[in-house]
Amino acid sequence: MQRWRGLEAVPNGWGRSVVTVGVFDGVHRGHQQLIGHAVRRGRERGLPAVVVTFDPHPAEVVRPGSHPARLTGLTRRADLVAELGVDAFCVLPFTAELSRTPPAEFAHEVLVERLHAADVVVGRNFTFGHRAQGDVAMLTALGERFGFGVEGLDLISDDGVTFSSTYIRSCIDAGDVEAATAALGRPHRVEGVVVHGDRRGRELGFPTANVSTPPFTALPADGVYAGWFAIAATGVGAPGAGGAGERRLPAAISVGTNPTFSGRERTVEAYVLDVDEDFYGFEVAVDFSHRLRGQERFDDVDALVTQMHKDVARTRELLGG
Repeated sequence: MQRWRGLEAVPNGWGRSVVTVGVFDGVHRGHQQLIGHAVRRGRERGLPAVVVTFDPHPAEVVRPGSHPARLTGLTRRADLVAELGVDAFCVLPFTAELSRTPPAEFAHEVLVERLHAADVVVGRNFTFGHRAQGDVAMLTALGERFGFGVEGLDLISDDGVTFSSTYIRSCIDAGDVEAATAALGRPHRVEGVVVHGDRRGRELGFPTANVSTPPFTALPADGVYAGWFAIAATGVGAPGAGGAGERRLPAAISVGTNPTFSGRERTVEAYVLDVDEDFYGFEVAVDFSHRLRGQERFDDVDALVTQMHKDVARTRELLGG
């Protein structure tokens, strides 16, 4: 899959293509349906499928300080999109200038002049252009004017719940990682670099990897979770990024401030089961599969250690480790 940042990165002579446009944060089941449809349409027409996305999130530019929690970083988003068979992943830097672009100008400059869209596939709730003035009806009219077809797909839902990035963020914020998994089609993943912590876990017999996450990362509600700790198979680079695969190891994961020790900074710490390795400096990922309990403050260290043993035993039971 080709990866472009900015329209100027689109190769000269790029021909007709099938395009889908959106933020696609999370690449959840609804996004997968949309992107998969664009890929199939491209195959039917013998044309490449292009995903157009934005960075940073448009909300941060339009309403500074309102950046929603990020479900997937750009690299992860691109990797997930590539798995769906997309031919090119185009990131448009979202600027104040772009936010003021009228819908017709956006359609002409992006879809017609640079990507030569033959078909455009979007969700029925798609909006674009200055103040989100453009919708599927306007895009359809512009397609008739500029020579491309438009398909607006219904959003996928299950048991009356429509899958959206907003819905998934609310599940994660509540600690309901099982519901997030159902909507994403995979466990919610948090990525970061393992950094030195206070080493208290090792002193208690549970050495943990302290994962420093990027700003705006969508962290589950404070508590303890069962999940997976993933590192690149080579030990270099981000998991899943480079084609070398990844090691996925069962882990008990703590999110919170360590109230028993009067902690204040929110951290993600993973106790990797049955592995005693030095992960400092590694780029890693943590997948949240099940919520074990909420964050608690224990009266003494012995009570905390007793509960940690129970958490690990429950993690083994849930993950089959």
